[in-house]
Amino acid sequence: MKVLIVKTSSMGDVIHTFPAVEDASLARPDVSFDWCVEEAFAGIVALHPAIGRIHTVAIRRWRKALFNGGTWREAATLRRTLRECRYDLVIDAQGLLKSALVARQAGAPIAGFDRSSAREPSATLFYDVTYGVPRDLHAIERTRRLFGLALGYQPDLSTLASGIVPPPGGLSGVPEKTAFLLHGTSREDKKWPVDNWIGTARLLVERGMAPVTTWSNERERAVAEAIAKAVPSTIVVPKSPLADIAAILGRSTLVIGADTGLTHLASAFGLPTVAVFLATEPGLTGPRGPYASTLLAAAGGRTDPAEVVAEAERLLALKLQAPA
Repeated sequence: MKVLIVKTSSMGDVIHTFPAVEDASLARPDVSFDWCVEEAFAGIVALHPAIGRIHTVAIRRWRKALFNGGTWREAATLRRTLRECRYDLVIDAQGLLKSALVARQAGAPIAGFDRSSAREPSATLFYDVTYGVPRDLHAIERTRRLFGLALGYQPDLSTLASGIVPPPGGLSGVPEKTAFLLHGTSREDKKWPVDNWIGTARLLVERGMAPVTTWSNERERAVAEAIAKAVPSTIVVPKSPLADIAAILGRSTLVIGADTGLTHLASAFGLPTVAVFLATEPGLTGPRGPYASTLLAAAGGRTDPAEVVAEAERLLALKLQAPA
């Protein structure tokens, strides 16, 4: 049986789908899985060994050039490629109109959330089979339940495994203990003040850890350089491909991050991960993992760095005490 998963974005949403893939690959070894995702996140999808072919879309880019001939040629090529694969089933794990339209291009039966469960009820007009999954569950559990209903098995929700490991690579010539600080995020209201990051970096150095950070645009670069200026032992990784950052991240001792995709990736790797949330509610979409924790910042984005570092140390101790 050939199944196409459609979960195009964002990075956190993609990562939240891995436990469902892991469930399905164990419960249904007769099923092979391909995935259709935004081009920027193809490298993240490739981290799961159960995924075969990865099809990419560029909806974000296409929207900016809707009347460009190249856009329509790319879309036509995707449609032709998907149909040539002859899928037995498509699972739209996103529940949006845009993902349903992508799923439709495969020319195969589509399974997805029902009208009361989908994020955009209009998406269900394109589905052949729909399933009800309560909306007040965490996104990871919702997706695990959807896959189980679509493929005929009961996921064991008492356990949680992503099935992914860090890609090869990492930093050389750095201290043994590193703490990755993920300050960058897509929304300004999600960003922790730079003074808090500096305070956190200082506390980590006092505990024998080397802070590591990176950047993907000029605003983030200014923050990374401000941390390094105030705490000179900080390692600033230049703007790099996502796979390279994932390799460095996956070999960190612990991770402290804002509400951003890489923070979700750290928790999926099973790293001690503290997420600092400012403007978003972590209940349904926050990082999940055996050593993941979320702290809610007070009004104005203020969270005591000492509290954050203490929580990171607690999670690290838990991991060190866990059976190998």
